[in-house]
Amino acid sequence: MSNALSRDIATGTDPRHPVRRALGRARAWVEGHAYLLFAYRLAVALLGTLVILVGVILIPLPGPGWLIVFLGLAVLGTEFASARRVGAFLKRIVTRAWAWWRARRDRRVASST
Repeated sequence: MSNALSRDIATGTDPRHPVRRALGRARAWVEGHAYLLFAYRLAVALLGTLVILVGVILIPLPGPGWLIVFLGLAVLGTEFASARRVGAFLKRIVTRAWAWWRARRDRRVASST
């Protein structure tokens, strides 16, 4: 796996990242107001599902269809453990596929010279 990809993954999963800290504060505020918790989870579920549906519609079209599907899973993963597990599984698969592709490309370049 490339160093840039590893660095980007580490940066995105760092709990000190400003976006993660802001989302953590918002989540803590919602947990302090129990009557908002259901509405918050419903809003996250609807938004994540909508993003996934848009991504599925865009898959056969030119553009970032699969990327949008993964983004929708990430949105759902902020609130739902099952979506978080699916996202982690897909992240492992994509990381392995990327490493395989780069190794294959490097072997082809080495054999052609």
